[in-house]
Amino acid sequence: MTKIWRETGFVEGDPWVVETEERKAEGDEKPLLTLDALIEKADASNDVGLGVLVKPGDDVRRLEPYLYRLEIVAVDFPAFSDGRAFSHATLLRERLAYKNELRAVGDVLIDQVPLMLRTGIDSFAVTNATALKRLAERRLPGIAEHYQPAARPAERPQGEGEGAAYAWRRRSAAS
Repeated sequence: MTKIWRETGFVEGDPWVVETEERKAEGDEKPLLTLDALIEKADASNDVGLGVLVKPGDDVRRLEPYLYRLEIVAVDFPAFSDGRAFSHATLLRERLAYKNELRAVGDVLIDQVPLMLRTGIDSFAVTNATALKRLAERRLPGIAEHYQPAARPAERPQGEGEGAAYAWRRRSAAS
């Protein structure tokens, strides 16, 4: 069973569905369209409030002309060893300035949630039993040091000043 989690807790009544052959959106539910299906629908209509599922091999930059029409972008983590969705999330938040909901779907594991949060992902479709249990208990693993800036800044431990904190900042020559 899939549950949707945000930092405020589990979400009830989420309308978004990753459609499969066995599971289709029904009633008030809304499908997360593939990238190609979204572009086709957006080009043929003026619909807003759409949702898209970005697969690891997709070019997320193709979404740029449609971002203002999207209510949600879901990035797919098909296996814990496939981190391309981290790059998709970073591109969406930092370069394409996407502001609406960004969701992780697929193999969402508890130890990756803090890293997903740092890349700008703000909701999670979780099926893993251990992750569900730990999220229900509000037990996220901590990350003591951050070596580079991200979509979500690192926070300093209490008593160590204010603002974002990094052990080391990577800068290009153009910065």
